[in-house]
Formats: sequence, structure tokens, C-alpha cells
Amino acid sequence: MTGFAGPVPYLAGALLVGGIAVGLSRRREYVLRWCAWAVGVPVVVVALYMGPGGAAVLAALAGVACALEYAGLTGLPRLDRTVLAVAVAVAPVTAWVAPAHLPQVLTLTLAAVAMVPVLAGDAAGGLSRLCSGVLGVIWFAPLAGAVLLGQGVLALFAAVSIADITASFAGRSLGGPPLSRLSPSKHWSGLVAGTVTGLGALAVFGAFTPAWAVAVAVGAPLGDLLESMVKRGVEAKDSASWLAGAGGLLDRLDSLLLTLALALALD
Repeated sequence: MTGFAGPVPYLAGALLVGGIAVGLSRRREYVLRWCAWAVGVPVVVVALYMGPGGAAVLAALAGVACALEYAGLTGLPRLDRTVLAVAVAVAPVTAWVAPAHLPQVLTLTLAAVAMVPVLAGDAAGGLSRLCSGVLGVIWFAPLAGAVLLGQGVLALFAAVSIADITASFAGRSLGGPPLSRLSPSKHWSGLVAGTVTGLGALAVFGAFTPAWAVAVAVGAPLGDLLESMVKRGVEAKDSASWLAGAGGLLDRLDSLLLTLALALALD
């Protein structure tokens, strides 16, 4: 897989081109999103440059933020939120310090999250709490891929980001049939454009393999729709409101999560 330094110049170029494009679009939403990426991309680059430890810390922090946003969406009580956040953070850290024990640790974290409503004796809402908590662990566990896939994961992150942005631009500009009832604002035109640019980015970054191509082409759009399903179920537009122009961190990482899962499974 590609080394660390390869994608960095291309990422800088993509940010520059994206900045010009959003400036010309004059859409405040896109400008704010670009600003968020302009801050976030260097953070990701520096963390991955630090090696597995940096990747583990970055993934753990991102996982905690996503878990708390998800817990807020689903209305999990404070104890459930705390246990879920800890469980999600444990996965990338374990992938760093004891990767051979990751399956056992994930099993224990699933059990811990599931047992919270059981031990609380919640007969009325326990099943809902259990299902939401278990889904959260499964959904965010692939963040361990930031460690397990090595520094080449930067290319995967970049490809998904470029695909996501292109799909949004193309879908709004070209229109056409909607992609899914889960997200009527997304269109098949955006899916095609996003897939083409995402796979092109993998090729440019020297990270194009059949496994990663499938991960980006399938995982990115389905990951986006998965979060749309969750938000529709609770009638929310965004996972949070703290990230300027982007809602929450989960709104930005939704496509990456399933992509990482497929990359880990198929690689």
C-alpha cells in the first residue's frame, strides 16, 4: 500500500482546488465545510505521521466524539453514553497496543454496553437502549482501521472525502432520480460522480486495489445512507451543531466508517 508522503501533495492540491471551487460557488455551507477540512486535514496528516500511536489517539478521540453525538441522537441515558464512549475508544487503542487481542476486547465491550440497561433493570426502554448501544459499538469499531491499515489509510481518507464532496456538488448541480428515500437530497448523479472521483483519487495516491476500490465505491455511499436512516428515525437534520457548516463530526465521518469496515474485511 502507498506510503505516507505520497498523498500529502495531492491533498494540498485538492484543498487548494476545493477552496477555489467553493469560493466561486459562493455557497456559505460549502465555504464553512471547506474551512473545517482545511483545519481537519492537517490534523489527520500530523497524527498519521506520528505512527500507530498518533493514529490510535486520533481515532479514539474521533470515536468518542461520534459516540457522544450518536448517543445524543438516540437519547441514550448518561451512563449508557459513558460506557459507549469508553468502549468505542478502546478499539483503536487495543489495535495499537495489543492487536492480537482486538476480537476479545470488542466482544467484551459489546457485552459491557449491552449489560448497562440489563443491570439497570430497565423493563420499559431496555431493549431500545441495548440495541442502540450495540449498534454504536459495531458502527464505530472500524475506526481501529486507522491503526490496522497503516499510514496508507491517509489515501483512503482522502478518497472518501473527495468522493463525498464531489457527490454533493454533482447531485445538487445535475439532479436526477433520488438515490434513496432515506435521503431525498442525494441523487444517482452524485453517486456516479463521487464514485468516479473517489476511485480516481485512490489511483492518483497509488492506493488503488480491488479491495479498496470496492470499499470506497460501496462503503462511502452506504455509510452516508446509514447515518441518514438513524437521523430520519429521530427526526434530526445533523448529528450535532458544533462543527461549523458540517453539523457534527459523525456527519463528516459517516462515509468513512463503513469504508474502513469493508477495507478491513476485504484487504
